[in-house]
Amino acid sequence: MSGKVLDPEGNPLPSATVYVEKVSDSTLVTYTISESSGEFTLAGSSKEKNLNLLISFAGYKPFKKLVQIKKETQNLGDLKMELEDNQLGEVTVVASRPPLTLKKDTLEFNADSFKTRQNANLEELLEKLPGVEVDSDGAITVNGKPVSSIKVNGKEFFGDDPLIATKNLPKEIIEKIQVSNEKTKSEEFTGKAGDPDNKTINITIKEDKNKGYFARATAGGGTDDRYELSGIGNIFKDDMRLSILASSNNINSSGFSFDEVYGMMGGGNARSVFGGGGGITKAENAGLNYTNEWNDKYEFNGDYFFGRNDTRQETEVETKYTIADSTNTEEDGASISFFENSDSYSNLLNDSHRANARFEIEFDTLTKLSISPRFTANIGISERGSSSDRSNEDGELVNTTLIEESEDIHSTSFSNNIDFIKRFGNRGAFLQLEFRTTYDDQENDNYFYSERVVYDDNGNNTEIQDQYIDEDGNTENYSFSVSQRSVLSDDLFLDLSYDFSSNNNTNERYVFEADENGDYSVLNEGLSSNFEVKSRQHIPNAGINYEGDVWRIDTNFGLLNTTLENNNYLSDISFDNTYNNLYMRARIRYEVERSKSLSIDYSTDANVPSVRQLQPVIDQTNPNNIITGNPDLRPSYTHNIRGGYRNFDFSTRSGIFSYFNLNFTENNVVARTITDTQDFSRTTTYTNVDGAMSASLGVFYNKQKKNENSEFRYRLSLNSSYNKNVGYSNGIKFYSETVSIDPSIRITYAIEDIIEINPEVGIGYNNSHYSISNPNDREFINQRAGLEVTTYWPKNVVFGNDISYNKFGNVSSQFDNTSLLWNTSLGYQFWDEKANLKIKVYDVLDQVINTRRQFGDDYIQDSSSLVLTQYAMLSFTYNLKNFGGKNYGSRGGRRPPPPPGR
Repeated sequence: MSGKVLDPEGNPLPSATVYVEKVSDSTLVTYTISESSGEFTLAGSSKEKNLNLLISFAGYKPFKKLVQIKKETQNLGDLKMELEDNQLGEVTVVASRPPLTLKKDTLEFNADSFKTRQNANLEELLEKLPGVEVDSDGAITVNGKPVSSIKVNGKEFFGDDPLIATKNLPKEIIEKIQVSNEKTKSEEFTGKAGDPDNKTINITIKEDKNKGYFARATAGGGTDDRYELSGIGNIFKDDMRLSILASSNNINSSGFSFDEVYGMMGGGNARSVFGGGGGITKAENAGLNYTNEWNDKYEFNGDYFFGRNDTRQETEVETKYTIADSTNTEEDGASISFFENSDSYSNLLNDSHRANARFEIEFDTLTKLSISPRFTANIGISERGSSSDRSNEDGELVNTTLIEESEDIHSTSFSNNIDFIKRFGNRGAFLQLEFRTTYDDQENDNYFYSERVVYDDNGNNTEIQDQYIDEDGNTENYSFSVSQRSVLSDDLFLDLSYDFSSNNNTNERYVFEADENGDYSVLNEGLSSNFEVKSRQHIPNAGINYEGDVWRIDTNFGLLNTTLENNNYLSDISFDNTYNNLYMRARIRYEVERSKSLSIDYSTDANVPSVRQLQPVIDQTNPNNIITGNPDLRPSYTHNIRGGYRNFDFSTRSGIFSYFNLNFTENNVVARTITDTQDFSRTTTYTNVDGAMSASLGVFYNKQKKNENSEFRYRLSLNSSYNKNVGYSNGIKFYSETVSIDPSIRITYAIEDIIEINPEVGIGYNNSHYSISNPNDREFINQRAGLEVTTYWPKNVVFGNDISYNKFGNVSSQFDNTSLLWNTSLGYQFWDEKANLKIKVYDVLDQVINTRRQFGDDYIQDSSSLVLTQYAMLSFTYNLKNFGGKNYGSRGGRRPPPPPGR
C-alpha cells in the first residue's frame, strides 16, 4: 500500500506518521513515515478485509480513511491533510494515538502501540521499537547511536545507571518513549544543540499511573549455599517520585535486574561470564532516590547508595616474554625468551557510600541556578598474595618469588558543580558561568612481605622485603568557565568562552623496614617520597556555529596552554614547564533527510602524566619489576577525527549505520623496561614517544519484518580496528601493528505469546606484527556462538534457555580454550500474575571456565581464574501495584467485579 501525503496547497508533507489499524479493536497492524517527497509505502500482511488508514502530522487534523485490502499492490494516490483549527472552545476528537511521531530533534514512540508479552518491563518494550537494539549486557543503541542515559518524566532515575530503569519499570505505566540527542541540563535550558553521537531516552508516565506505587521482591535459595534476596519499591505522585531498593546475594549479581527468564543468573548473562573478570562476590546493596518539583521553580533530585562487597579471586597465569637482545649487535631482530608461571589470590571486603544531589532554582524563565554536590567513600580491607617462578628458554629455573600483603584502604571524594545561566530573549543568546571543584583523599596502610630467590652458578641468593608502607594521596581540582553566545542571524551564533582548570596532586609514601624485633621503625628514605604535581590549563577559544535543520556546523578555535610543576620535598628536586598547543573543536553534520545523516568532527586534547609516572622514586612492591617515574615527561597531545553515516528506512524497517575513528598521539607516555638477562628481573621507567595511532571502522545493518502475530529481525555487524604502537623492548625502540576484524550476525524470530528464538554467531580475527623480535608476531581467530530460546506456552509458564559456545584461538595447551555454557529456567505465574515461582540452573553442563589470552608488547599471557560454578536455585517473586487507587495485576488492568449474586 502506497500513497502521497500533501498539505491543503498540494505541497508534500515529509515525516508524517502513516499507519493502519484493525477496524474491530484499533490494534496497530503496521506503520511508516512519509519521505521528503511526501510519498510513503506500508509493508506487512493482515487477514483483515478492511483496515483504517490514519495519518498524523503536527498542526493538521488527523486523517482517517477506511481501506479495503487487496492482494495486488495498492496506490492510494494523493492524500491531503487539513489544517487544525484551534479556536477557543472547540474540541478535537482523535481516533487513536500514532505509534511514532517525528519532531525537530525527538523521535517519540507510543508505548501502547507496541505489543509485548504480559508483565513486560521497559527493556522488552525497547526491543520492539524500530531502530532500537538491546545487547546481551543491556546496552542500548538507537539508529546505531548509544543511549547514555534514561530519564523518567524528564528526571534522572537512580543516577546514571540505565539498567535499573530498563529492568524494573513495568511497561504498563509507560505512555511515551522519547529519544533525543543527549543534552546537559545547561543545553536543555539554553536550547543549545545536544550531542548527536549519544542519545537520551525519556520515559513519560501515563497520567492515571503517575499517582500510586509499584514494588517487587524476590527471595531464593539454592545448592552450594547460593541465595538471593532483593526488592525495589517506587512511589509516584505527580512531580514527586521516591524509589527504594535493596539486595543481598552470593551469585555475582547486582540484585536489581528482575528479568523473568534469566534474572539473577549471576555474572550478568551467559556470554559475559566466559572470559570475564572471574571471582565470586557476596554483595549487599541498598539505596534510595528522591525527586520532586515545587511551583515550577524549584527542583530537587537526590540519591544515596550503600554497598558491601566481599570478593574472592584466584588466578593461574602462564606468561611467555620475548624481548630484544640488546647485547647482540650482529643479528638484527635477535631476541631472548623466558617464562613465568604464577598463582595468585585475593580477598577484598569493601564498604562503599555514594550520595548525589541536584538542586535547581529558576528565578524566572530566563535565569537558572543549579548546584550538584556528590560524595563517595570507600573503606576496605584487602588480603592478597602470589607465588611465581621464572625459567629460561631451556626450562632452567632462574628465580622464584613469594608475595604476601595486607592492606587497609580508606578513600573519600567530594565534588560540586555550580552552574548559572542567564538567557537573553528566545533566539538562543545566553551567558553561562560554571564552577567545578573536586577533592579526593586516599589513605593506604600496607603490610608487605616478599621473598625472592635467585638461582645462579654461585648458589642461591635470597632477597627479603618486610615492610610497612604508609601512603596518603590527595587531589584538589577546581575549574571555572565562562561562555557567551550571541545571535548573528537565524541559526547562526558567535560563541566566546574561557576555561581554566587547576589540578594539585600530592602523594606521601613512607616505607618502614622491620627491625630485629619485628617492629617497623626503620625509614627507608630511598623508597620513600613526598611528591607534589601541579598542572594548570588555560583555554581561551571562540567559534562560529550554525545549527540549522539540515546543516549543523560547530567550530571552536583557541589556545591550549598547559603548565606542569613538580616538587619532590624529600630530595629537594623541583621543576616546571609550560606547553602551548592548538585547541580545536570542529564538527560538520549534514542531515540529508529525517533519519539519514552524515557527520565528521575533529578535536585536540592534552593529557598530563600521572603522579606514578612522574615520581622519580623507586617502587619495588613487585620484586621482579622495579618501577621509577620520570619527572621530565611532557603531556601527551592527541588529534581525534571521527565520522559516521546513518540511514533508517521506516517503510522497510531497515537501517544501515557506520562509523570511523582516527587518533594520532604526540608525546605518548610509554613504559621503557630493561630486563636483566641473568635473573630476568626488570626495571621500568617512562618516556615520551611520537608516532602512535589508532583507527577503527564499523558497519551495521538491521532489518525488521513484523506481521500480526510474528516478528523477524536480523542484525549484521562488522567492526574492525588498526593500532600502531611505539614502545621499547629491553631498551630498544620498536613499533607494532595490530589488525582486528570482528563480523557477527544476530537473528530474532518470535511468535506472539508462544516463543522467541535468538541465535547469534561471530568470529574475531587478530593479526599483530612487530618490527623486532619476530616470535612476538601472532595470528589467531576467536569463535563464539549463542542461542536463546524462550517459550511462553502454556499460559503463565515461561521456559528459558541460554546456550553459548566460545573458543579462544592459540591458547596454551595447559588451559581449556573452549566452553559450552547452558543456563535454563522455568517460571510459573499465579495469583493473578502477581506472583512468580521459578527454578533455574546455572551452567547445566558444569563446563564454565574463565580462560583468557592477553598480549602485550613483549609478552603472551594465558590465565585461568576462579568463577562461579554450577548451581540450582528456587526463587519466589511477588509484585504489588496500585495506580490512582486501583489495584493492578501484571496485565496492567483492573480486576473485574464478581458476578451478581456472589
